[in-house]
Amino acid sequence: MKVCRRETFNAAHRLNNPAWSEEKNAQVFGLCNNPNYHGHNYVLETWVEGDIDPETGYVIDLKILSDIISREVKDPFDHRNLNLDCPEFAGLNPSAENIAHVIWHKLRKQIDPKYKLEIRLWETDRNSVFFDGN
Repeated sequence: MKVCRRETFNAAHRLNNPAWSEEKNAQVFGLCNNPNYHGHNYVLETWVEGDIDPETGYVIDLKILSDIISREVKDPFDHRNLNLDCPEFAGLNPSAENIAHVIWHKLRKQIDPKYKLEIRLWETDRNSVFFDGN
């Protein structure tokens, strides 16, 4: 059985490789390389898979999952500049793929290993990434 908690957060970022020239960064990242940054209204789906507890009827208490997501993702990332405000992205380009990777690892540390964990991070209505730890 899989259950999902959906949360949102807003954050700014700039995609930029400091080893590249300004021209190459502009060519590869386009508008996402704006030196003044740009933002997204991210949607995070956190999927937890496990057995249904016969005493509660839950796979996992979604309130507890929501509290973990708030503490590990929303509190540190919401209304922040990922490049400047978040040590998780020091030296790491905050692409949707890297953001999802960071989030998954932060959540994995807080969620009982008996559960399988998957996340989908929506950067826009048309762009999302999926990560299950593999």
